[in-house]
Amino acid sequence: MSYEQIKVETRGPVCLITLNRPEKLNAWTPDMSRELGQAITAANEDEDIGAIVMAGEGRGFCAGADMSYFQTNIDASETKAHKRDGGIDWITLIRSSKPCIAAVNGPAFGIGVTQILPFDMIIASTAAKFGLVFVKVGIVPELASSHFLIQRVGWGKAHDLLLTARPVSGEEAVTIGLADRLSEPDALLDDALALADQMAANPSPMLRMTKELLSANACDPDTTRIQAREHEALELCYTLPEHKEAVAAFSEKRKPDFKAARHKAQARID
Repeated sequence: MSYEQIKVETRGPVCLITLNRPEKLNAWTPDMSRELGQAITAANEDEDIGAIVMAGEGRGFCAGADMSYFQTNIDASETKAHKRDGGIDWITLIRSSKPCIAAVNGPAFGIGVTQILPFDMIIASTAAKFGLVFVKVGIVPELASSHFLIQRVGWGKAHDLLLTARPVSGEEAVTIGLADRLSEPDALLDDALALADQMAANPSPMLRMTKELLSANACDPDTTRIQAREHEALELCYTLPEHKEAVAAFSEKRKPDFKAARHKAQARID
């Protein structure tokens, strides 16, 4: 599939998606969102891909929504959320996806930040800047960021970032929990790909089920309900070839081959 506003590459078991509007600091558009949705969906359907890394071309990660696009392409009747997000359910896509890692190389503002808050890991370059600038442009946060931001940084810091709209450096982002790791600019992409490789070595069904458990249980105070979800997922895992392969590999003191186990199980069904 060809794309106009992103680039997609395969780096071993990792799908590398690069926002590709460097002349606009990779400013977000609904077309970019649709392309991202298509690329992530394709990666999820590709059994050779185990994880996804998203980066930015040039000196920026994503400078927020492209205001010139909205001024020329969207009128007052088209400001509903389904128009702004490119017509996809971004949160559901990301939280049900294979592991997603954001490699933030430079400025990330507005939706450039909120679109990666539900990612599994955010790695910031020392050259990165993060800004939740919604109030400065007369709007409010979106993409469930008023939920995910509190989960990442806590109540007080979420209010600080959203109500002052001040930019924070990559270093501060890691300190307050907005980002998870810090890398030097020249090492950022390699660090993100290495982390993705580490995640991709694990069986994909279990990675995705674990993400779903984290999403469902993070804010649920009912531990009985939480354990019920975990028990249901565990019961399913026990029936799947990946678990059986892991047990066999442990007993035989060898590295598990989850893909081969899945193919063998599928061949028996066929």
